[in-house]
Amino acid sequence: MRPASKPYPPTYSMTIKGKATSLDIAHLAGVSQPTVSRALRGSPMVNEETRRRVLAIAEQLNYKVDKNASSLRRQHSGTLALLLFEDPTSDESHINPFFLPMLGSITRACARHGQDLLISFQQLSHDWHADYGDSNKADGLILLGYGDYLAYQGKLRKLVEQGTLFVRWGAVLPDQPGISIGCDNVGGGRLAGAHLTELGKTRVAFLGDASSHYPEFHDRYQGCDEVLREAGHALDPALQIDAESSEDSGYAAAQALLGRGIAFDALFAASDLIAIGAMRALSERGLRIPEDVAVIGFDDIPAARIATPTLTTVFQDTTLAGELLVDTLMKQVRGEAAESMRLPTSLVVRKSTLLCSS
Repeated sequence: MRPASKPYPPTYSMTIKGKATSLDIAHLAGVSQPTVSRALRGSPMVNEETRRRVLAIAEQLNYKVDKNASSLRRQHSGTLALLLFEDPTSDESHINPFFLPMLGSITRACARHGQDLLISFQQLSHDWHADYGDSNKADGLILLGYGDYLAYQGKLRKLVEQGTLFVRWGAVLPDQPGISIGCDNVGGGRLAGAHLTELGKTRVAFLGDASSHYPEFHDRYQGCDEVLREAGHALDPALQIDAESSEDSGYAAAQALLGRGIAFDALFAASDLIAIGAMRALSERGLRIPEDVAVIGFDDIPAARIATPTLTTVFQDTTLAGELLVDTLMKQVRGEAAESMRLPTSLVVRKSTLLCSS
């Protein structure tokens, strides 16, 4: 019963033509339509004051819940949504090639589970968390790509608050919102550092944002630094340049690095795209790879195998990753326990380092 101390104007019904809808209630209550739906079904996600306001307006409008439609909305749709976040880039490479084999694996895994897959390209600046979290378009979300994690984190928390089921590819972090599948980025960084140490490299540059804004890159930096420190040669902060995962960004970062005039004998790039762009800048400066500078990337995208020279890199198993993303999300849909996990990495040695096998 509505408290007598908080009366609501008895004029709402006069402002509505025809049968009242949940959208009418949302407008009058100053909340979203999904909030109205949650309030009407007693969801704990809606605070008590909002719930009372919604119920009072519904009562005055003589609103009746369509139980058949409500029941249908609670049933599983048999569809999963893959949201791929790729804001426009300077080189118009809207899709990171790293995600392409993972996309194929996700598609096959969905078919194995008898699920349809809805693929949607999103820009990080849009309110995708509200659009998909509240729309009932799919039973759960798979999220690929996210840019600045600290900016993205708030939208993940919103999904958790809404009760949206989701799993994302990315760094596995303490107290993160939701569930993540990612690779062992620290371990991958250690593999790169160990390889360079074996080559006798002591002045290693790192291209990639090594901050909490990009936790995967940060972990790769940390792993490499750990091994180099153990060998008595820590990464020099003066040899670290921020770069996003694109060839253009890698090229620009390498040019900035060369402009500092600080000697280095190896370069570890946070992604293959950064490494390939950096190799172009090094070659233009007349530096030989690997004789003058050994170069290692991360991801093992197809382009790494045809780069000049072919690129030594840290391999991530994108096929397994796609399968686990779908399997983990389906566990949530079925109400089963699911947890984050890290996948192992391995080193693929090619001609961009001295210990070449191909």
